[in-house]
Amino acid sequence: MSLVRRARPEDAGEVLRLRQVMIDSLWGDGGDGGGGGAGPADWQAESVPVLRERLAARDGDFAAFVVDHPGRPGTLAALVAGTVEYRIGKPGNPRGRVGYVFSVATDPDARRRGYARACMQELLAWFRARGAGHVLLNASPQAEPLYASLGFTRDADPSMRLPL
Repeated sequence: MSLVRRARPEDAGEVLRLRQVMIDSLWGDGGDGGGGGAGPADWQAESVPVLRERLAARDGDFAAFVVDHPGRPGTLAALVAGTVEYRIGKPGNPRGRVGYVFSVATDPDARRRGYARACMQELLAWFRARGAGHVLLNASPQAEPLYASLGFTRDADPSMRLPL
């Protein structure tokens, strides 16, 4: 039996807690992910209702996979979330379905146990089942070995950002 399960609406608070763990590891304590705006408590309170709704939509284009913390009932040890989006088809992906991975996080006291890898494997299977032609993610230097071991390669990144 796998330790990994699909996140449920009642996991929303824990999913957001682990998302903050990821944000803090990338941008420092309380970091806003480069987007400006509200602090952690504000954005999490505003995010909970939408996240619960998305987690309840089992056939939608969003999924999160989690591992329950073995030492702390009611908390999560690891999280991986992603979406499938449509882009106009192209060579190598004629159906235009693209998977995006984000919010890969493991609680600091549960790291180095294979939880993130197990969650990623479930998410990749979910992408395959939805016909994604490829999967994209942004990798921190610490996480790059995990992604490389799963077959990800570095791309030249021409992306730009416009905050709205």
